[in-house]
Amino acid sequence: MQLASEQPKSLPILGLAVDILPDYTQWLAARIAQNAGLHVVTLNAEMTMQARENPELAQIIQEAGLVIPDGAGVVMHFRLRGRKIDRCPGIEMAEALLQASKQEPWSFFFYGGTPGVTEQAAQKWQQQQPTINIVGTQHGFISGEEMDNFCQTLKQLQPQVIFVGLGVPRQEFWIAKHRHLCPHAIWVGVGGSFDIWAETKTRAPKWLCDNNLEWVYRLYQEPWRWRRMLALPQFAWCSLMDTLSK
Repeated sequence: MQLASEQPKSLPILGLAVDILPDYTQWLAARIAQNAGLHVVTLNAEMTMQARENPELAQIIQEAGLVIPDGAGVVMHFRLRGRKIDRCPGIEMAEALLQASKQEPWSFFFYGGTPGVTEQAAQKWQQQQPTINIVGTQHGFISGEEMDNFCQTLKQLQPQVIFVGLGVPRQEFWIAKHRHLCPHAIWVGVGGSFDIWAETKTRAPKWLCDNNLEWVYRLYQEPWRWRRMLALPQFAWCSLMDTLSK
């Protein structure tokens, strides 16, 4: 296992930075073993462009304990600069942590998604990995007194890994605001991963993922996202201009 003291290599990207490691799962496993809580951000082109317009989001990303290169656009940005890095999709990193818990007695909590989906996602994992320790789930459509009760539950349970699927940037703001409840936990924004795990939606075919075209499949599944997808050509232009200016 990698030592937790080993620091990731940080590479700049449009005012932010991503952390490069040969094995994110092993590095996070070491952090869990040391009870060294942190916020993991899964950075893609859309989030990068949002951060350029939202200083508060940019600050949260800059202060995160680990920022992984989730999106194909992020990888392409560095390849334009002659740096070959591998993409690390957030959903795959989250799955790797869940699978690694076969050897480690880690506790997990799933928060986010629509009513029923998060619970179903947990059940699917429990079926395929009976020893997994998912200590609780909560859908993302709560507020007021329900939210107060939920926060109290989290504080009492103190799970070691908390997956938050509220979408970008809501999940990043929520984690930043509530990390104090479980200061030793690994907090990860997982977007729509619960839908995939619950099998209410599917990931893009592997050939699309391998060719950096996963966004096409997401647009096919969710055509209402087309306005948000405009961030992709904007990111590509900003990335090209930034590269040419160096």
